[in-house]
Amino acid sequence: MRINTNVAAIATTNRLINNQDDLNIRLERLSTGLRINRGADDPAGLIASEVLRSQIRGISQAVENSQRAMNVISVAEAALNEVSSLILDLRSLIVHAANEGAISQSEIEADQLQIDSILEAIDRIANTTTFAGRKLIDGSLSYTVSGLHTSAIARAMLFGARVPDYGATHVTVSVIQSAQTAQLVYAGSSIGYNVTLELQGTLGTEIVAITSGSSVEQIAANINASTVVTGVSATVSGTGANARLLLNSVEFGERAFVSVQPLEGNFIVAEGARIQDNGQDAGVLINGQVAAFDALTGLLRANGLDMEIELTVAGATTIASTDFYITGGGATFQIGPDVNPGGQISIGIPSIGTAHLGDVQNGFLNTIRGAGRNSIVGGHCAEAERVVTKALNQIAVLRGRLGSLQRNQIETNMNSQRVALENVMASESAIRDADIATEVANLTRAQILVQSTSTVLGIANQLPRNVLSLLQG
Repeated sequence: MRINTNVAAIATTNRLINNQDDLNIRLERLSTGLRINRGADDPAGLIASEVLRSQIRGISQAVENSQRAMNVISVAEAALNEVSSLILDLRSLIVHAANEGAISQSEIEADQLQIDSILEAIDRIANTTTFAGRKLIDGSLSYTVSGLHTSAIARAMLFGARVPDYGATHVTVSVIQSAQTAQLVYAGSSIGYNVTLELQGTLGTEIVAITSGSSVEQIAANINASTVVTGVSATVSGTGANARLLLNSVEFGERAFVSVQPLEGNFIVAEGARIQDNGQDAGVLINGQVAAFDALTGLLRANGLDMEIELTVAGATTIASTDFYITGGGATFQIGPDVNPGGQISIGIPSIGTAHLGDVQNGFLNTIRGAGRNSIVGGHCAEAERVVTKALNQIAVLRGRLGSLQRNQIETNMNSQRVALENVMASESAIRDADIATEVANLTRAQILVQSTSTVLGIANQLPRNVLSLLQG
């Protein structure tokens, strides 16, 4: 027996310290709800859970960003809806003013005043629609381009593009098929018999009477008198025996046509027969991709480009290539958890001001103002209606693109990110969170061990007293 070193007490003390540490761990886990509170608890688990926590934070922010992007689009779309309603009012006023036989000039002037007021309202909406202080539909969110050759490209409307940081996207437009009007040809300097024609074009049908002995110039003038009704114009090429009468549609493209049916006599074809010719759409490649063209206007949605391009007549009828650069602009939304092109979507929102709605061929919406070339007080109701129809279609297309972006990209992204967030959080929880049932059982065990070890330590401390019994003996 030894009294200098109480080995039993030392061993029991070590056990008590270990049991006390274990008890502290259980208390800490139950109070925090976490199995891993420091690196020492599980180094590998801590690394894995921190990676998952970083991913969770990125996904959570991506969901918030997506919701904010939807809010931006909703504000813009609501403004476009109001503009659409105003343009419908314009159409109603133009049709009313066209009823010249039943209304007075003062009523037409009153309609024009209302049209001017509506146009001012459209410009006001374009200039004041904002989200968090940022204007949305005044052109601030449109893409910027440089090097655009306006002799070939009348207008390029960009709805989406991938523009590298501190760089530019090169766009090459190649016309491989010339746009054409529909055309029928009559060869001859005059006509030696009476002819009655049914002349039909894109706009409508007209009966044209040609008297015997009419020169080719007189026939052309007779046909041109009804161009606004039929959409067919006549020109004379050559003189004398080489004269030719060319009947052309006023519009380009496959939907444009010229049809001639002689009701009496022969003209181009035999009496009762019909001959018709259709125009031809421009065939265009944009960055090597075939664009869907209708007459002079085409669309492309491929290779990160979403654009509508309008060619000039010279550009659409010349087999050649032209190019320009997209240098920046647009609205970029970060809807993914990682900051890279795969987690971003971009859209360009062009200006919907009256100087931008419409097209080069028919004119823009501001031309139907009282002093404009398509005003109704100037008797240009038909021209004004075409401008309004084009503007209404542009607003509808823009609303559709915004709606498609919201529904097909942002909303689906939010759904997928929420599922990903659920799974990642479950994985992180399995690694880092404490199992309360297990920890309570371990706590009870640790408490019992600490209490029993404390009792045993007291007994171990009393063992050296047995030496006294030997001395007394």
